[in-house]
Amino acid sequence: MQRRMLLATPALAAPFVATGTAQAQAPRIVTEEFMVPAGDAGIEIFVRNKRPESLTSFSPGRTIIMVHGATYPAHTAFDLPLGGLSWMDYIAGRGFDVWCMDIRGYGRSTRPPEMAQPPEANPPLVRGETAVADIAAVSAFVRGRRSIPKCIHFGYSWGTQLMGRFAADNASVVERLVLYAPLWLQQGTSAADPGSQLGAYRFVTQEAARARRGAGVPEAARASLVPAGWFEHWAGVTWATDPEGLRRSPPALRAPNGSLADIREYWGSGRPFYDPAKITAPTLLVLGEWDQDTPPYMAQTLFPLLTASPGKRLVLLGEGTHGMWMERNRGALFQAVQVFLEESAA
Repeated sequence: MQRRMLLATPALAAPFVATGTAQAQAPRIVTEEFMVPAGDAGIEIFVRNKRPESLTSFSPGRTIIMVHGATYPAHTAFDLPLGGLSWMDYIAGRGFDVWCMDIRGYGRSTRPPEMAQPPEANPPLVRGETAVADIAAVSAFVRGRRSIPKCIHFGYSWGTQLMGRFAADNASVVERLVLYAPLWLQQGTSAADPGSQLGAYRFVTQEAARARRGAGVPEAARASLVPAGWFEHWAGVTWATDPEGLRRSPPALRAPNGSLADIREYWGSGRPFYDPAKITAPTLLVLGEWDQDTPPYMAQTLFPLLTASPGKRLVLLGEGTHGMWMERNRGALFQAVQVFLEESAA
């Protein structure tokens, strides 16, 4: 296991992301990075941790693991300083021990050797079962390092299926569950599935990523949805995680196709990947009204199936898309999640 530590002071770490009121003195934030061995030989999972320097006692209600969706890694989204503040900075600034992880094949985690071959040479890589195993390895690492019996688990998009499955199968180690942009059984075709034969992975260009951002947004709101420079900042650091893809013309990010194969086998075929009734932790479903990748009907269908989740909550936020974390209204998303996290944090 490799480890790296940094110290920083976030520009903002107050309860509200952008207000005209005076901000409380921001705590110094400690950053550590690890490569956590997965269950398979030769595979390591990149993990980043942020927490206040003064935090020395850890608890289940203030320790959270965040995982990404089907295309992009976690650390370039959740720890991207937009306007001087990342989401992980915000949570850590509120006194939490925050972790994010890149599933194998994504970001700074090990890429399976098949990703060095042409995509058509192998079947889709990193299916849901494999990704859940990576989550299990990181969850065990975090709980062991902090000497706590359980912690909060957070999933975004495809990651909501992975964390949902993990929570259903491992109820005793999940303190709370946050499902942001929850994926569930789909009606019609998926916006993420190209419909063609799937190879091991796919190439995603920045132009394609930019084109998808405006889907479902009223014309009058598109120009101001993402503040100037934010998309370019995110794209720059995200595509830089794949040096081999950068050598292509145009530069492209390689994304494993296991998530798309899962869509076809499960949610696109009316088959759940997990049983929501087995989730016993308090659960938050949160998404933006303009989300075209995981439309509101998915969360509305999933919510009543969480029959064993005490204090479950469904929050639909106005004027936000699937990528609301990068948009002008991201403060509403941060606050909605934070309120849920702090309800009974100990």
